[in-house]
Amino acid sequence: MRDVPEIFGSLVFNDDVMSARLPREIYESLHRTIEEGKSLDITVANAVAAAMKDWAIEKGATHYTHWFQPLTGITAEKHDSFLSPQSDGRVIMEFSGKELIKGEPDASSFPSGGLRETFEARGYTAWDPTSYAFIKDDSLCIPTIFCSFGGEVLDKKTPLLRSMEAVNAKAVRLLKLMGDEQVTRVNTTVGPEQEYFLVDKETYKKRRDLVVTGRSLFGAKPPKGQELDDHYFGVIKPRVMAFMQELNVELWKLGVYAKTEHNEAAPAQHELAPVFATANIAADHNQLTMEIMKKVADKHGLTCLLHEKPFAGVNGSGKHNNWSLSTNYGKNLFKPGKKPQDNKTFLVCLCAVIEAVDRSQDLLRIASASAGNDHRLGAAEAPPAIISMFLGDELTEILDAIERGEHGENKKAETVVTGVEVLPDFKKDTTDRNRTSPLAFTGNKFEFRMLGSSFSIADVNTVLNTAVADSFDRLADRLEACGDVEKELDKWMSETITAHKRIIYNGNNYTQEWVKEAHRRGLYELKTTADAVPLFVNEKNVELFTKHKIFTKSEITSRCEIMLENYCKVLHIEALTMLEMARKEILPAVISYTNDVAKNVKLRKEIGVCSENDAALSLCRKLTVLTDTLYAKTAELDSTVNGMDRTADSLEASAYCRDRLVPAMNALRSVADELETLVSDKHWPYPTYSELLFNV
Repeated sequence: MRDVPEIFGSLVFNDDVMSARLPREIYESLHRTIEEGKSLDITVANAVAAAMKDWAIEKGATHYTHWFQPLTGITAEKHDSFLSPQSDGRVIMEFSGKELIKGEPDASSFPSGGLRETFEARGYTAWDPTSYAFIKDDSLCIPTIFCSFGGEVLDKKTPLLRSMEAVNAKAVRLLKLMGDEQVTRVNTTVGPEQEYFLVDKETYKKRRDLVVTGRSLFGAKPPKGQELDDHYFGVIKPRVMAFMQELNVELWKLGVYAKTEHNEAAPAQHELAPVFATANIAADHNQLTMEIMKKVADKHGLTCLLHEKPFAGVNGSGKHNNWSLSTNYGKNLFKPGKKPQDNKTFLVCLCAVIEAVDRSQDLLRIASASAGNDHRLGAAEAPPAIISMFLGDELTEILDAIERGEHGENKKAETVVTGVEVLPDFKKDTTDRNRTSPLAFTGNKFEFRMLGSSFSIADVNTVLNTAVADSFDRLADRLEACGDVEKELDKWMSETITAHKRIIYNGNNYTQEWVKEAHRRGLYELKTTADAVPLFVNEKNVELFTKHKIFTKSEITSRCEIMLENYCKVLHIEALTMLEMARKEILPAVISYTNDVAKNVKLRKEIGVCSENDAALSLCRKLTVLTDTLYAKTAELDSTVNGMDRTADSLEASAYCRDRLVPAMNALRSVADELETLVSDKHWPYPTYSELLFNV
């Protein structure tokens, strides 16, 4: 492998490439657009397009595409060649500024939640110059936003960019009121950790449920799962290491800051973590990471599973969103320093986040809601479906002191004594990490742990940015109207802690005691997507997003509709797949095996050795009873699926899925999984969990 610095970003039209290939005045004009939000002149666009085209062709590209992130949660692209026919029958390679700036995909073919009718097809993609173009699959990929003919937002990136501008503007305003003369910009930075499973491709192909839905709809618990904790951080298998090494190279070429890799808790589960980047670039990079993971896995005879719960009974996969804010001169607003009680900027920003999270509990839950993630939240591998914040004892004690109007004291760092002469003693952190908390402060950032592994990170960062921007904005209004800024800040922090400290919890979020305590505090417990998503259109949420010009009311309504529709469609597909598997695979297999057992019973009776306690007879009876039950549960699920057609709208349909369809699916699975433990491997129609989890 070549040196990492040599290959890193080699397929990216980054700042170094632009500096080398663009005329100085064009390069500087583009930078003003990127850094100051200045409008883009067509002359600049033409020059950039020509340089992009030449660079891409030199790298082997023949096509270009506007690469965007519609409301499907994945990326989309339509490829056009650079080819331009000439009058003499020859061709030249052209790419104009107009083609760079704007594209026209069919807006009616993507989810719109009623914003677009089928006959209203026109939509637009528009170049996002803040995110570098790159080459993938011999095509120049131009990151863009996506909107309808009427300008309605139809993607995940536009709201994210708007929220980044909102929190920037409000943070700069607040910091200047607090006396910061250096600040001109505040950037949102994100580092998303990505969990995933790797299974053998040929074994995967034999599972209809994994192929169609991404998760195993049937499957008995294997004799060994993750009980021994021997997979987490364990030695990486050679086949997996080969995958990881190629994955790193492919991501580095695309400028993705892939850094950390290790085995996760469940068998066949792994994690990749990048270095922090600005939020929109981090979102782009994470979408690329998920795509490249699947491609590289396929080359190694593996399949990468990004479903939140591909296997029942072992940990599912999440995505940990590490979020922070930093100034143009490199100051992390969430870095406490050695004496956090004296760091007024940190304390004010911390209190603003506490207020924002408490006020937007429902929105953070909605941002992590899906049919897949419903299986994971609240289990032992993910936070419960209750939003809370972990701050640790030191910060909590400092905030308690501020609430009382006192000056808090930070704890002195203790020394860990190793007890071995050749090993160094070291200072330990003043607070532990809480891996059960949905939103934990981890030193200089907040780690949101509720996202599912297949999620775009755009939604949750849009919520965090907007909610915190609103807290900054209202505090700035208050400071502008006061006479003594320092005194007013102290008063505001004390009031904020009193009003919103219910959201702070430093204990074990997995316990039932916490659930009861959360209810006592009045926190939301939104167990399913069907419970959470309807709150999107609540008046306070509409007011928040429209105030900061993130969404219009109709765009909020459309997103609510899309999420509920997706929830219902996913469960409907899963239910139909279960019916197919039960009827065409499981029932025939069980009947065939039962017939073989029955033949043995008949033989044993003929030779006079069959009693009422005979093993074969007992097994035959049990198989017969369970087969009849399986058939009945299959019929019940079929009837429940058909009942979906009578639901009036997405809200009613989602409630029906939650209350009727999911229980019917679980009932069928329970019987099938018990049968799997009784039927011979020779007869069972598809690979078991043991084969899937331990066959790489």
